[in-house]
Amino acid sequence: MGNSLEGKVAIVTGSGQGVGRGIAIFLAREGAKVVTNNRKPKTNDTITVNESFKSIGLKGNAEFDLEEEKKIMKMRGDAESTASEIRLEGGKATAFYGDVSDYEVAGKLVQTAIDTYGRLDIVINNAAGLGFGPFVQTTESDWDYQTQTKLKGAYNLMSHAVPVMIKQGYGRILNSASDAWTGIANLSAYSAANAGIVGLTKATAKELDRFGITVNAYCPQAASPGHMSFNATLKTMMEENGIKADPNDKRVETSEKEHGPAENLAPFLAYLCTVNAKYVNGAVFTVTGGGRISLYAEPIITNEIRKDMEPWSVEELIDQVPRTLLKDYTSIASQREF
Repeated sequence: MGNSLEGKVAIVTGSGQGVGRGIAIFLAREGAKVVTNNRKPKTNDTITVNESFKSIGLKGNAEFDLEEEKKIMKMRGDAESTASEIRLEGGKATAFYGDVSDYEVAGKLVQTAIDTYGRLDIVINNAAGLGFGPFVQTTESDWDYQTQTKLKGAYNLMSHAVPVMIKQGYGRILNSASDAWTGIANLSAYSAANAGIVGLTKATAKELDRFGITVNAYCPQAASPGHMSFNATLKTMMEENGIKADPNDKRVETSEKEHGPAENLAPFLAYLCTVNAKYVNGAVFTVTGGGRISLYAEPIITNEIRKDMEPWSVEELIDQVPRTLLKDYTSIASQREF
């Protein structure tokens, strides 16, 4: 076990299984006291895989073979099972059950950390509501589920935690986004939630830097029940729509290599939580279980056209836009995932 986070207290939401579990365990190995969290205790192990996925917002219509089912069920856990594993390794951890999309519940989670360990240094907003499907099939409840847990949940935790961190003069907040924040077909609600996370991260980083608080976003790729269900659901949906996978397409193979053990992506997140990373603020990273760490460029204006004190006419724009403003432009709508 390391000591880079010795004396620090962390909350990791959505840490009952998958990515959040790996993060919580690694932070504890680096010396942090951790409050683990997920919505509710795990049910008995006889629950079916698809019933399990329905509980996290997925449709439950994916097809799995026996080995996949065994692997998924082995991954399942809850806040207490993660906390227990930390304690077995000699660390300190407390489990808290509750849905962080509820403002009052989020406040109780923050208060639990303070009451139990006396302070709060690190918040990892990792909880998410998953979903997949065409926009025209996205219901209001799908939209709410996929945006509230992630985006409203992050706001709720930060709303309660930031005043504490300001008083301490120190804080590290990591918001889980996804590469979907750039916009991925058939992930409209999830993409919207993650784009909101990026905006929230950058805005608050600019506000809170003077208080010794950093706010960064990470887009994780690692082994988890959600990842396995996503792949299986995608495969099923493609088959139902007569879309055949290209056997020469190496993206699936590459993706599986990136989705290594969740503990593999945690060291970089732990680094961002140290005093050494105080200069890193408002950044967005992709971090994978396969060892890749990528930094997204900052959004910038790449081109513009201007007329002083008078509007453009449509005729002028028809002439000017293709030749100047949108020269070398390619529509992202042509970049379909499948």
